[in-house]
Amino acid sequence: MRAIALNHVSIPAADMEESVRFYMECFGMEEIPAPSFGFGRPVRWLRLGDLQLHLFPVDELPPRSAQHFGLEVDDFAAAYRALKESGIFSPAGERAPAAVWELPGGEGQMYFRDPAGNLVEIDCPDLSAYDPEVFGDDLRRLGDDIEQSPENLRARLSFPGERSAV
Repeated sequence: MRAIALNHVSIPAADMEESVRFYMECFGMEEIPAPSFGFGRPVRWLRLGDLQLHLFPVDELPPRSAQHFGLEVDDFAAAYRALKESGIFSPAGERAPAAVWELPGGEGQMYFRDPAGNLVEIDCPDLSAYDPEVFGDDLRRLGDDIEQSPENLRARLSFPGERSAV
């Protein structure tokens, strides 16, 4: 047996309406029908292309961790500006103090916490498509801060042409 695709990610939500609204408004996700699992409160399913984000109700959120999921957006610079203006970038204590990271393969990453405190990563398959001035002092190159081995330098966050269409 071999896995052939990632179908969904499931994350907790203490305020379900706030979380659903956040993902629909910020990322254009579409709510789709979800079955009842008998939790006493409904789970909510959101669609992004052929992938899904499942939100499940909790009374208490789990402790914060580095566990996260990554999204690609159609305009990384616009996402950066929106996150910068909102002030929701991940605190420096959770990751080195930078808003935008350039990986050795040229990809970009930025992190924030959603309304429920879940860590979310926004990825850019090719950061060179954007003027570095857009990010100013918020742009850091991972290789400048952390030594990278030859194997590390071969790492790629994206496989262009191989991802699900959104």
